[in-house]
Amino acid sequence: MPNRTLYRMFQETVARCGDSPALGSRPNKNSEYIYLTYTQVAQKVKDLARGLDALGLKKGDTIGILSENCPEWVLIDLASHLLGLIVVAPYTTLPTAQAGYIIRDSEARAVVVADKKQLAKVREFLPNTPQLQHIITLDSTLIQEGEVIGFDSLLQSSGKSDTELEALASAVSPNDVATLIYTSGTTGEPKGAMLTHLNLLQTPDAVAEHRIVEIGHGDVFLSFLPLSHITERMGYYIAVRGGACTTYSLGLAALTEEIQTAVRPTLMLCVPRLWENIYSKAVDGLAKQEPEKRKKVEWGLKVGAEFSEKQRAGKSVGLLLHLQHALADRLILSKIREKTTGGRLRYGVSGGAPLDTKALSLFLGIGIELLEGYGLSETSIIAINRPGKERVGTVGTLLPNAEIKIAEDGEILMRGQGQMKGYFRREEATREVISTEGWFHTGDIGEISSDGYLKITDRKKDLLVLSNGKKVAPQPIEAELKHSDWIAEAVLFGDRQSTVSALIVPAFDKLLTWAKENGVTGNTEVLIENAEVQKIVKAEIDKINATLPDYERVKRFRLLPKPFSIDSGELTPTLKVRRKVVAENYASILASFARD
Repeated sequence: MPNRTLYRMFQETVARCGDSPALGSRPNKNSEYIYLTYTQVAQKVKDLARGLDALGLKKGDTIGILSENCPEWVLIDLASHLLGLIVVAPYTTLPTAQAGYIIRDSEARAVVVADKKQLAKVREFLPNTPQLQHIITLDSTLIQEGEVIGFDSLLQSSGKSDTELEALASAVSPNDVATLIYTSGTTGEPKGAMLTHLNLLQTPDAVAEHRIVEIGHGDVFLSFLPLSHITERMGYYIAVRGGACTTYSLGLAALTEEIQTAVRPTLMLCVPRLWENIYSKAVDGLAKQEPEKRKKVEWGLKVGAEFSEKQRAGKSVGLLLHLQHALADRLILSKIREKTTGGRLRYGVSGGAPLDTKALSLFLGIGIELLEGYGLSETSIIAINRPGKERVGTVGTLLPNAEIKIAEDGEILMRGQGQMKGYFRREEATREVISTEGWFHTGDIGEISSDGYLKITDRKKDLLVLSNGKKVAPQPIEAELKHSDWIAEAVLFGDRQSTVSALIVPAFDKLLTWAKENGVTGNTEVLIENAEVQKIVKAEIDKINATLPDYERVKRFRLLPKPFSIDSGELTPTLKVRRKVVAENYASILASFARD
C-alpha cells in the first residue's frame, strides 16, 4: 500500500479480520469483559478523527495522553495517526512538574486525561503551557462547560466524510513523526525521541513477515506495561499487525487472576520483575510440597530443562528423553503451565532489563517460549531471541532492517529502520548520539557471537534500569541530595533491583559540629549509626523524594564512615566519583540491599 503508515497497517488488519475481537476490557474485577471487533474499532477511530479535526487539530500537531492502558488510549492513538497528529504520553505516575514539562516541551495543543488526578495535574501546569488549548476527559463526571471536553462528545458521525478522512490519511507520510517518547537522560531535562511511522512499523512488520512468532486471529495479548513505554507500544502494534485481541489489565493487584483465569493470554510482554515473581512463587510452592510429590516435580523439571536445552542447541533429543519428556509434560509440566500462566501462554517477551537466567531456564523447561529482547526508546526493538532457538544470557539475534557494530570501547552502535529521526528540538543532543554515518550510540557495552547472538555485558552510561524496567537517571537525584548541608556525596544504585538505594557520605564537619553541640561522643563510625543522625539524613532524603516519581525515590540508604578519595580510586583526579569502584569497595552493603 502506498504511503504505508500505522493507520494503513491497521486498515490492512481490519480488511482481513474485521469480525475478530480487537480490544477487550472490563471496568472492575467483578465485571464481564466487553469486546470491540476490528470493524467496530475502525468506525470509532474515524468518528474520533472527525471530532479531533473539528477541534482544529491538524497534521503535525501534538496531542498528549495522560491515561492508563484502555481501549480509548488506542482509539486516540489510531485516530491521531489517521490525521497525522503526533502522540506524546507521559507516565501517569509522573509528578505534575515533570508531566507538565513534557506536555509543554512537546508543544501539545490538546491533552486527554483519564481521571480527576490527571486533570488536577493539567490544571496546575496549564497557566505555564500557553499552547495547550483543549483538555479532553475520559471521565464524564469531570466535564465542565468551556473547560473540559468529554471524550464521547468527540465521537462524531458528522463533520468530515469518509472520503475526506481518507484524503487526510493519504497526506500522512511514513517519514512523518508519529510519536515522541521522552527518555530519562543522565543529565538535564528528558528529551523527546522522534519516532516516525516507518520507525514504528519495523518491529511489527518484521515479526509478521519473517514469522519470528506466529500471531493471528484467536491470539489474546494481555496489555499490562504502560503504553507510555516503547516496549508496550511495540506489543500493541504487533498485536494489531497480526489481528490478535488486546485485553487490558486492571493493574498489578488483578494481574495474577487475569493471567491464570480471567484472560489466560496466549501472548504477553513484560519486564523481568513479573517473570521473576512468577518463578519465585513456583519455587516457593515447590518447597512446600510433600517430599514424594516434590521429588516427582523436580524430576519433571529436570527432564523439561534437558529436553529444552538440547532442542535449542540443535542436538538430538534421543528416544528415551523424548519419551520421558512426553510423560513429564502430561503429568507435571502442563499442570505447572496451567497454574502459573493459565495454560495458554505460547509466547512471552521480556525486555527493559536483564532477565534472571534461572527464571528464563524454568520457563523454557516447562514449555513456554519466553523470549528476551533488546531495544531502546530511540531504536525500537533491535534484537530478540527466536522461539526454539533461545540462548540464555543473550538478547538474541538482530531483527531485519537493523544492523549493529561494536565500537572500539565496546559500545553497541545501531542503525536501521527503527532508529529515531532525532530528539525533538534538540539538534545538538541528536548529533551527540547519531554519528555522521548514521550510527546511534546506545550507551550499552556488548559483544556479538560468531553466529549473531548479542550479549549485553555492561552499561556505558550510569542509567539505572530497575527490575520493573523503569529507568532512573542517578546524577540529577545525586546532585539534589548533595544540596543538603548534611550530605557531601551520594551515589545511587538499583540496577536490576526493585528500588533505588544510596550510599551517602555525610558532611563530616556538620556531623562533628552536631555531635559536639549535643554532647554525643565517638568516632565517625559510631556517629553514623546514631539514631538521631539517621533520622536527620532520612528527613533530608525524604525532601528530595517528595519531588520525584515513586520509582525514582531512594528507599534504602547507608551512611559511610569516611569520605571518597583519589587514593582509594573512588574519585578521579578531577574529583568525579567512580561509581564502579564505589560499588566494588562497598559490595557487601550493596549485597545487603539486594537481599532486603
